Amino acid sequence: MSDETILVTGATGKTGRRVARLLQERGVTVRAVSRSGTQSFDWADRSTWEPALEGVTGVYLVVPDLGSPRAAEDIAAFAGQAAATGARRAVLLSVPEGGLDEEHVLAAERALEHAGLDWTVLRPRWFFQNFSEDFLHDPVLSGEVRLPAGDGKEAFVDAEDIAEVAVAALTEAGHAGWHYELSGPRLMTFGEAVAEIARATGREIRYVSLTPETYGDEQRAQGVPEEWVQLSVNLYEYVRSGGLASLSDGVQRALGRAPRDFSEYADTATRQGAWNT
Repeated sequence: MSDETILVTGATGKTGRRVARLLQERGVTVRAVSRSGTQSFDWADRSTWEPALEGVTGVYLVVPDLGSPRAAEDIAAFAGQAAATGARRAVLLSVPEGGLDEEHVLAAERALEHAGLDWTVLRPRWFFQNFSEDFLHDPVLSGEVRLPAGDGKEAFVDAEDIAEVAVAALTEAGHAGWHYELSGPRLMTFGEAVAEIARATGREIRYVSLTPETYGDEQRAQGVPEEWVQLSVNLYEYVRSGGLASLSDGVQRALGRAPRDFSEYADTATRQGAWNT
């Protein structure tokens, strides 16, 4: 059993719960926290920070609204408190370089870098698991994935790979001071990703390319708040315009192996019943 105790924020999320599981498999004590967890933790309620940080040696940071002006202030305060209570390492889940709200995101990253911890920043692309565990799951089940991403390419990445890199950075030497750009092994359009899922499941599932205007209207008709409609439209436009059409070697650098391919994910998720109706 390791003598380390790692605080995992966002422990119910796609990466957080995987980080917690992998740490436990290594014999590391995990303090998994979230707003709704057994031990409450809320970025907006600083009174929850001290109990969460007591005795921890490392922290995995998933910060909501990372692109907001307040994120840097929160990270600076939290990471400084973590360092003062004895934590040594911190890993921040960030977003791809050059993306939306870049000024605020970079400020948040710098806040961690100046906190006195051995820091590592992860900048992953769109998760494979968005298709099986999140907002694209229901569209896949419906047989029609309607998005305004056009034929823009993205280097989708497996949340399992992200979690493995995070765990390596939290438990091993050699990762401090790194910004790991994390992508999968190939560029794909959303249409190609949907086709891979259709192949794996043996079901008819198609991708429908929408204009941003049509997509926005459909989202509003479903009751999605305007703030989220605009955020989604902007995110898909970044893909559509080619802003994410590049590969990175972060997984290889961190883990010494190639990242998992989308086809492997689709096959595994199908076997596990991700798209059973």
